[in-house]
Amino acid sequence: MINNKTAVLITGGAGFIGSNLCEYFLSKEYFVVCLDNFATGHRHAIKDFIQHENFELIEGDIRNLEDCNKAVANVEYVLHQAALGSVPRSINDPITSNDVNVSGFLNMLVASRDANVKRFVYAASSSTYGDSESLPKVEDKIGKPLSPYAITKYVNELYADIFNKTYGLETIGLRYFNVFGRKQDPNGAYAAVIPKFVMQLMAHESPVINGDGNFSRDFTYIDNVIQMNELAMLTQNPEAVNTVYNTAFGDRTTLNDMVTYLKEYLSAFDSEIANVEIIYGPNRAGDIPHSLASIDKAKQLLHYNPQYSFKSGLKEAVKWYWENLK
Repeated sequence: MINNKTAVLITGGAGFIGSNLCEYFLSKEYFVVCLDNFATGHRHAIKDFIQHENFELIEGDIRNLEDCNKAVANVEYVLHQAALGSVPRSINDPITSNDVNVSGFLNMLVASRDANVKRFVYAASSSTYGDSESLPKVEDKIGKPLSPYAITKYVNELYADIFNKTYGLETIGLRYFNVFGRKQDPNGAYAAVIPKFVMQLMAHESPVINGDGNFSRDFTYIDNVIQMNELAMLTQNPEAVNTVYNTAFGDRTTLNDMVTYLKEYLSAFDSEIANVEIIYGPNRAGDIPHSLASIDKAKQLLHYNPQYSFKSGLKEAVKWYWENLK
């Protein structure tokens, strides 16, 4: 408890998902502690609540155990979002990805154990399914990882399981499937495809699709992810903890269809966008061809009920980008 309010630590709280979680839990009257080193997060993402009486920013690094210990002091829950994302980034620099995603994760587990936090909810990844070709993806059937990033996220699940069995720390992993929405960074070498394409289309530049555009993804709107984090954090169902869940909508969209929808929704603001040409390039190393989640487990054990389909979420995201980044 901090300020007589239930306290939640959000690591990576200045990042895309983390900043949305900070905003949501502040609105729910929690005390929110944000730990971020701003390697990939942004101060502008938390500027609206940096002065909030129930918000504390700790500028620190999960690779530093002292920073982790400071961040978990007096919090009941940890929502661990901090990581170096991106498959290409991990291929280019596997050592740093491992340091942050594995060693940093272990630091957070140790700090949470020692602080006796009630529950440790962490961002896992659909990349864990690796070369498994079965669709939809079901939690207990995975393949071999296809990138250093995927290895790090699978190791997170193994560590979380051991910390529960060995130390009694309650953990829940959320395997995110291509999350998108407001506050997602469109810039940088490893920008996610949707915000990157939005910015290019708004500038009348041609986006480049890797491959023929028939790869498909279970694109998941940010508000569905917020719902999953809250459910995982608060569930009282003993069968629902110490496991992992797909965090998705449960439908898939090809990259070609995704661009078609983007052009359609953006054309409502600028009719010229409908005429922007799409360019096709080579496939990208480490990419999984198709991604589709079964969300039956989350529905059954957490009563997950995603409110935003890909298209309804994309309309919201496009509107936000147009209003905030044009």
